[in-house]
Amino acid sequence: MSPSKLYCDDYYKLTYPCTPGVSYHGRGALPLYWNYNYGKAGEALKQDLLSHPEYIEQNATLAFQAAIWRWMTPVKKHQPSAHDVFVGKWKPTKNDTLSKRVPGFGATMNVLYSDQVCGQGDVDSMNNMVSHYLYYLDLMGVGREEAGPHETLTCAEQQPFNPSSDSASDS
Repeated sequence: MSPSKLYCDDYYKLTYPCTPGVSYHGRGALPLYWNYNYGKAGEALKQDLLSHPEYIEQNATLAFQAAIWRWMTPVKKHQPSAHDVFVGKWKPTKNDTLSKRVPGFGATMNVLYSDQVCGQGDVDSMNNMVSHYLYYLDLMGVGREEAGPHETLTCAEQQPFNPSSDSASDS
């Protein structure tokens, strides 16, 4: 996914320095992006993913361990994990409500993809995820009405939980 982009954020050069010639593009069952995510996941999984992000492509077990780590781990303190949002454990704060972040599939996308897909209106990348989600609800025999109204199903109007830094967006 987007291998032509390096996804190296120099803001993290002291804690998660980019390895020269290495791309931190999306890899895995629940794709990791950016040097800091590969660094954090590598620490949790006791693998040097910062120097060798290709391990995610080469080892299916590691790819799914990274996906589970990403699904279960909040990006920052005082934020929900994707799992907590998806299973209804997360309760929005007043700031979340003011930021139009409400429980539902949209907030799950927001946790996972932030401003890559959220807060931009009805963009294709977000709509594709929503479409896939609805497709799988259909396959499981779950009524689409269970997905909720547009404002909970999408993150089109939600402010991102973790907006990209200026340096990250330029990389």
